[in-house]
Amino acid sequence: MSELLSVRGLTRGFYGVKVLNGVDLGIKAGSFTGLIGPNGAGKSTLFNVVSGLYRPDGGEIRLAGEAIGGLSPDRLVARGLVRTFQLARGFPKLSVFQHLMLYGQGQSGESLAAALIGSRAGRDREAELAERALGIARRLRLDHVIDNPVTALSGGQKKLVEIGRALMAEPKLILLDEPMAGVNPSLTEEIAGHLVALNREGITICLIEHDMGLIRRLCAPIIVMAEGRTLVEGSFDEVAADSRVQEAYLGRRH
Repeated sequence: MSELLSVRGLTRGFYGVKVLNGVDLGIKAGSFTGLIGPNGAGKSTLFNVVSGLYRPDGGEIRLAGEAIGGLSPDRLVARGLVRTFQLARGFPKLSVFQHLMLYGQGQSGESLAAALIGSRAGRDREAELAERALGIARRLRLDHVIDNPVTALSGGQKKLVEIGRALMAEPKLILLDEPMAGVNPSLTEEIAGHLVALNREGITICLIEHDMGLIRRLCAPIIVMAEGRTLVEGSFDEVAADSRVQEAYLGRRH
């Protein structure tokens, strides 16, 4: 498999404190990669920089060979790179359906002139996106709450809406930041099943997760970060047996 995402020498600091200290990693097309590391390792900051929320201080980011460092999130989404958040985000007054529609690509009504005048092509595209949103809601078992405001959803359902919004963007790569955190066990299994199915359909996934049982079951390869750097990459058994990983998690060689 070729590399879909390539990160080389990536740095980012805040108020003089380095959080990313030269991260090097590659995510292969079609893989289900796990990204792990102790708290403060820089995992979420890495996602924030790669997805365009923060500009990098230095280094290089490439998606399918194209340099993307410093591009805005909307431009990255248009290129097929989408991320979700630990805490589901959204607009309290909007319904599940409206949240899904927001992430649909190629909406001609996003320009002022098209919104005022309208066109047959614009109406057709909106109908296509509405059908896609309904299909994604059915797939994620959100169709029974599709007209509900997101504030009325459970924590697990909000995580599913996050995944649904990512799917509306027709992604090549999804960066998932703890999508199962705080979710009850039965819904955790449901979310895991959805992610496995999406990966089998060709979507590349990179998952941050602290549940090592899930990481072991879902991910290959696994990348370990510590102190803002990539520490090691390999299978679960390989990284678990690595003394550098043990030291990073336990604070001493064990």
